[in-house]
Amino acid sequence: MTDQHELKKHLWHKMEAGPYVMIGLEGGGHSEPLTVQLDKDQVDRLYFFIGKDNRLARGGRAMAQFVSKGQDYFACLSGTAQIDNDPAMIDKLWSRAAEAWFPGGRNDPNLALLRFDIADAELWETDMSLSGKLKMLFGGKIQPSEEGSHARVSSTAA
Repeated sequence: MTDQHELKKHLWHKMEAGPYVMIGLEGGGHSEPLTVQLDKDQVDRLYFFIGKDNRLARGGRAMAQFVSKGQDYFACLSGTAQIDNDPAMIDKLWSRAAEAWFPGGRNDPNLALLRFDIADAELWETDMSLSGKLKMLFGGKIQPSEEGSHARVSSTAA
């Protein structure tokens, strides 16, 4: 899978199934788990609803890590985080799950929309063959043809 459009589609599909990522600012301490808000029209961006008092709210260079629900797909994304309180985007991404965290709804005084612009990414998928999985279980040597896939992309844009 080398087509960048297909790589992005696959990443979005995996994130829709298990929408949690660890994200942190470079030099800003530990990463924290957040629920990603995906906008299919913004292929190089992830969004997160956070509190204005969250340590990520100051923005800057950031890294995000994603592990799929089935633990068979991994992504490490680097880019820039910043607050982008565009009311139209907040409305577009709003959900009942978001409202659970912000009882004041879209107008909650502590609500902030964090935008993460992806600069580059590394993606891994453990789509290992059956023989590779058996060897892993029983201690055999896994051949390159039995391994998963790995891709580096300078952009997730289609």
